[in-house]
Amino acid sequence: MVKIRLKRMGAKKAPFYRVVVADSRYPRNGRFIEEIGTFDPKTDPSTINIDAEKASKWLATGAQPTDTVKELLKISGIIK
Repeated sequence: MVKIRLKRMGAKKAPFYRVVVADSRYPRNGRFIEEIGTFDPKTDPSTINIDAEKASKWLATGAQPTDTVKELLKISGIIK
């Protein structure tokens, strides 16, 4: 199953995330199919950069977003 999820980057206590499309069997920070955006929770307000075209394409082909990514997509206005 293909999932849209977060890949943790950044230093200890300073997380930065990449929004990636990956097979659900791969580890969190392991292999992924495509990077579609970034999420920085440390800024105020949080910075969300997601490529709407790529995200819509993956959602249309059946990729399932995780709960956190689903909220980010709603905030970005990509899904209702």
